Amino acid sequence: MFNILLGHNKAAHSPLPVIMDIPSKILETAVNEIATLPGVGKRSALRYALHLLDTSDSDFAAFIGALTRLKSDTHYCSRCHCISDTPLCPICSSPKRNQKIICVVENIQEVMAIENTGRYNGLYHVLGGVISPLDGIGIGDLTISQLIDRVAAEQTEEVILALPTTMEGDTTNIYIDRQLKQFPDLKVTTIARGIAIGDNLEYADEITLGRSIVNRVPFGVI
Repeated sequence: MFNILLGHNKAAHSPLPVIMDIPSKILETAVNEIATLPGVGKRSALRYALHLLDTSDSDFAAFIGALTRLKSDTHYCSRCHCISDTPLCPICSSPKRNQKIICVVENIQEVMAIENTGRYNGLYHVLGGVISPLDGIGIGDLTISQLIDRVAAEQTEEVILALPTTMEGDTTNIYIDRQLKQFPDLKVTTIARGIAIGDNLEYADEITLGRSIVNRVPFGVI
């Protein structure tokens, strides 16, 4: 049976954890599933499971329904691979966006981070990761070939490389830049290094990220 640490034994001279068995196998299974979420430990998972157990039937049904719809009704945009409720996301389908600029990002969170700056009006392309052999992520696991196809088909004028300033991000930037050399009239830029080396865009403050987008520079000069 699953054991969980509930705290320290204050009566002992040296702090020892107090361990309690979960009395229900059904609850234990729920805790184990919740604990698979990023950043959620077993103690937090138990707290969440007990909270859900105490909610009303209508609130619990609404919660489960939202998760079910998340899995069954959301899409990845057929153009940029961002999350969407429709086959083509609102950004790609908006006539107000600059259709000639594509900002390449690692994940969906970075699309939201850049959008929150209010300083960018082009389109996006979500790679779904960066090249990282140690993590088993190769070129074929990313949407790089789809990006090249987009640039060719949409007569793109500029591609902004906005990947993390890490070794893996820089490796991916360099690979994409080489693939884009076949388009001699294409401008390839990268965000200004207002973002610290090693930082992910989703953790940058909006002012710094916004300035980095506005003050982007040709790729390869920094």
